[in-house]
Amino acid sequence: MIALSHKTKHYGLIALKVLILCVTFVYIYWKLNFDSKISMSQFFQSLQDREPAYLLLFTGMAAINWSFEIVKWKLVISRIRQLSFLAAARQSLMALTVSLATPNRIGDYGAKAYFYDKSLRKQVLLLNLFSNLVQMLITVLFGIFGIAYVVINFGIELSISHTIILITILVVMALTGYFFKEKELFIKGLSIAAVWNYFKSLTSSVVWKVSLFSLFKYLVFSTLFLLMLHFFQRGISIFEVYPLIFAMYLMVSVVPTLFILDVVVRGGVAVYLFSLVGIGEWPILATVTGMWLLNFVLPALWGGYYLITYKK
Repeated sequence: MIALSHKTKHYGLIALKVLILCVTFVYIYWKLNFDSKISMSQFFQSLQDREPAYLLLFTGMAAINWSFEIVKWKLVISRIRQLSFLAAARQSLMALTVSLATPNRIGDYGAKAYFYDKSLRKQVLLLNLFSNLVQMLITVLFGIFGIAYVVINFGIELSISHTIILITILVVMALTGYFFKEKELFIKGLSIAAVWNYFKSLTSSVVWKVSLFSLFKYLVFSTLFLLMLHFFQRGISIFEVYPLIFAMYLMVSVVPTLFILDVVVRGGVAVYLFSLVGIGEWPILATVTGMWLLNFVLPALWGGYYLITYKK
């Protein structure tokens, strides 16, 4: 094996940083200018006619949302390393920058594992998976309520054939997971049974705290969407819109999307659901765009700064 010199590794790391930043910034530029269903100039012009206090409120809530995500990472990773809030923020924001242009942000797993020694990376992957699964469980619980609300209150008929297909898929997935629970997954030494046993080894304190902060994060994120939608269209009903937000987040979470279709899928689902209560397309797409800018683009730019100054 050829050993690389320190200088070669140093320049290689710089090249990798530049490549990641270029991909991320090109992705953001392309999204804003070519893949958006609304004009960015029109979007930013609409903000000029509004009270600046709302923008400060939205930015603050987005910061709170990310603070909960950082605290979650600080909690789960404490099993192998104690991090300060600032150190956890650096890792979380850099991971977002790296993963922003990957399908369903799958790159987040590899990015966070990179910060730790090879002997610890399997644990880091599992801890990150646990945090994300807890967040997904919260989304599913609220989403089921939201979908039930939509079906009951808007007279949406469920196709018997589609229902049977869905149940069949779920049963097949459950049986497959049961019979292959001892088989290794994509990583050597990891199986469904091994992952489950690792999750059970986590302390109840960590489990409950991660669950609580996942709940807080979900409520802040959903409330931010509600307030931003009200910002672009006055007079909406909280009791009508909240369940639709819950249903929307479940629907966009369970549908795998390529990174180039992420905002499109979210926008399409949102337009369909909120049209049920008479909300126009423009306020919905403006809200989806604003949420993406505040909760993904701005933190990714901040993470880009951390990435440039990062030394392994």
